[in-house]
Amino acid sequence: MKKRAMSLVGAALAAAIALPGAALSQETTIIGVSIPAATHGWTGGVNFHAQEAIDRLEQEYENLDFVLATAGDAGKQVSDLEDMLATRNIDALVVLPFESDPLTGPVKRVKDAGKFVTVVDRGLAQEGIEDLYVAGDNPGFGRNAGEFFKEKMPDGGKIVVLRGIPTVIDNQRVEAFQTAIEGSGIEILGMEHGNWNRDDAFEVMQDFLSRFPEINAVWASDDDMALGVIEAIRQANRQDEMWVLGGAGMKQMIERVGDNDTMVPADVLYPPSMIATAIELTALKYVSGAAIEGRYILNSTLVTPENASQYYYPDSPF
Repeated sequence: MKKRAMSLVGAALAAAIALPGAALSQETTIIGVSIPAATHGWTGGVNFHAQEAIDRLEQEYENLDFVLATAGDAGKQVSDLEDMLATRNIDALVVLPFESDPLTGPVKRVKDAGKFVTVVDRGLAQEGIEDLYVAGDNPGFGRNAGEFFKEKMPDGGKIVVLRGIPTVIDNQRVEAFQTAIEGSGIEILGMEHGNWNRDDAFEVMQDFLSRFPEINAVWASDDDMALGVIEAIRQANRQDEMWVLGGAGMKQMIERVGDNDTMVPADVLYPPSMIATAIELTALKYVSGAAIEGRYILNSTLVTPENASQYYYPDSPF
């Protein structure tokens, strides 16, 4: 589905929410929502935005019911889906898979049972199962980060890079970043996996600091990792030597960007609020009759001091 077409769907949803009487049927529609538990900052944000969207939609539509389940591992999520299908009689499923491979078969069984399926963020191992796919723009995430580095470092410089967990998503981000900085004079001194983890990133950055006497900037590529990086830099008393670019939209980092923190000059969004978008679009199918299918890819927006207030959610845990 084209981005423009989906933006029109978003407008239709806004109109439907403004007019609760627009629901097509008085029969109750049950939408299952299956997401990972809040095991780290980003998934904490996913949980917050999922609950907020469910509360809002249930208040507006008495004929919409939601079943929300969180899972700390893939096995628990598989059990949750089986329960939703066997005992909760869901009409539709919104699922952010804990892992792609073990969830592919269970999600396919939901689809084969005639249910509408929306997959969020982490795609399934088999293409074509879901009716709707909602995710962030991973190549755009890396590209926008690289373009920012070129803008901030017009004369080139020395940087280090922290990668996430070895995944297709991480590869897409890093490859796009490297392509964006080609020919810029920016030299990547080192690149290591920080696993989207604050403690791991702290250790990786400590190693970089001991190995490289001159570092001008750091692409941490994730806000949790960026916090670990910043702490390592602070402990080494080298905070005046370099700046750090993270990503995802953590409120702590967005606040620092908005406050013109020279060490955190920008951030790149990969918003956990995408789960709310997925829930709203799925609900739209039942309250307006709109044709909801295809792919909805959210832009990886560059957050700067000028627009930071638009992306700051003070009540979010992330």
